[in-house]
Amino acid sequence: MADIIGLLLPFFGLILIGYVAARVTKQPAEALGWLNTFIIYAALPALFFKLVSQTPIEQLTRIDFIATDIAATYSIFLLLFLIGRFLRRNSLADSTIQAFAGAYGNIGYMGPGLALLALGERAAVPVALIVCFENALHFIVAPALMALEGGDKRSPWRLAADIARKVLLHPFILSTALGFVVAALSLHQPIAFERFVNYLAQAAAPCALFAMGVTLALRPLKRIPVEIGYIVPAKLILHPLVVYIVLQAVGGFDPIWIEAAVLLAALPTATNVFVIGQQYGVWQERASATILITTACSVVTVSLVLYLIKSGVLPAQLFT
Repeated sequence: MADIIGLLLPFFGLILIGYVAARVTKQPAEALGWLNTFIIYAALPALFFKLVSQTPIEQLTRIDFIATDIAATYSIFLLLFLIGRFLRRNSLADSTIQAFAGAYGNIGYMGPGLALLALGERAAVPVALIVCFENALHFIVAPALMALEGGDKRSPWRLAADIARKVLLHPFILSTALGFVVAALSLHQPIAFERFVNYLAQAAAPCALFAMGVTLALRPLKRIPVEIGYIVPAKLILHPLVVYIVLQAVGGFDPIWIEAAVLLAALPTATNVFVIGQQYGVWQERASATILITTACSVVTVSLVLYLIKSGVLPAQLFT
């Protein structure tokens, strides 16, 4: 158990430091802008490029893995969407944000650092694939469903063009694509360039987690939404369980890849869920509360998932 605490302390400790710093210094939310810019446009893209460019190309073309992982994730999305839309009679827009709250984990900020520290460099490829392909699909699904609701006033052609631009020009996607090219062509990277990329990549996890703590502090919990009762267990328990079972059922994947996917699925709700809600003016306060509550609860649930993985309790092959 001491090993698990040693793995988690740097991550949740950095979130806590960011949270406390924001509470003590009382800086405005705008003060976080340039740090977020550095994280999204420099540090994390450098990390993804580094992970992908140093990987044999045959490992980067496992479409079966990413398709299976996305199918498992979107089964959670669909379940929560149907609950919100037909059982609770919410609008399509509200149901969409609720579904993202239970299926869109904080894979960009928390995923790479935690997975690499817990599972080692062999987890780099599945982490990079999951982060990039899941984010790309989320960027497509969110505006598409909002357009159906009528919350997006753009024309179909303008909407499609904007979605394509957002996906293709996102720093995570661009850096990963560039890494694919370097890996496919076995291009030699100059030593100075490698050092520069490593320097940026090393800053990704600390800066991202600190910024996350600040963000949580700037969005105080005003009320606990009723939907928390089923969204939290769906995100923190059901999501990683479904990912594990589906990947095992399909089979043919390295156990490290499955463990990486399960760990990323166990992460709390992404702050992007609040951003999406804010963009369309729906479910904003409740999205903020969901992020805060799932992050707090994930201290326990992520610890449990790590214990199951590191102790060998989680079977490497569920189906024989």
